[in-house]
Amino acid sequence: MPEPQVTISSRLGYQGNRIKVRSNHVRMSNGAESTVDVIEGPDAVTIVAVDDEQNVLLVRQYRKAPERELLELPAGGLEPGEVALDAARRELREETGHAAGRMVELGAFYSAPGLLTELMYVYLAHDLREDPLSPDEDEEIELERMSFDDAVAAARDGRLQDSKTLAALLLAAPHVWARR
Repeated sequence: MPEPQVTISSRLGYQGNRIKVRSNHVRMSNGAESTVDVIEGPDAVTIVAVDDEQNVLLVRQYRKAPERELLELPAGGLEPGEVALDAARRELREETGHAAGRMVELGAFYSAPGLLTELMYVYLAHDLREDPLSPDEDEEIELERMSFDDAVAAARDGRLQDSKTLAALLLAAPHVWARR
């Protein structure tokens, strides 16, 4: 099978602290040519942290891109050379003030494959205990607890609108419900 898109040329349009934006001129397998813009950035993690009462830990924070506050699972980008599990442990402590006695990788998905290179790793965290790390300076977050079932209902009825949160809850549901 021929490669579906071959890059003819690539131009760096922007380089920020954590991302690069490239404009790629590509030839598709049918011979047509097109321009595809790609945002290159670090991979990331999101954590479904469930306490002993079957509550999931969520963070409420203002997000500039949609210009609104969102309720999300804790998450963050991998530092250069960092392993996903270590990033998940760090982010959980930074954003929720909790560490997990047990973390299980549930899978990974591309956040927005038509635009971003980011691969999001999902972890389920159990046996939580307080163990805070200082949060990042650019984060203003508020911790909230919601029963896992209510979080799934909020995902279904549109109260949760963050894609990583929706996907991670879907991946975690069979594991959480099996522990009842």
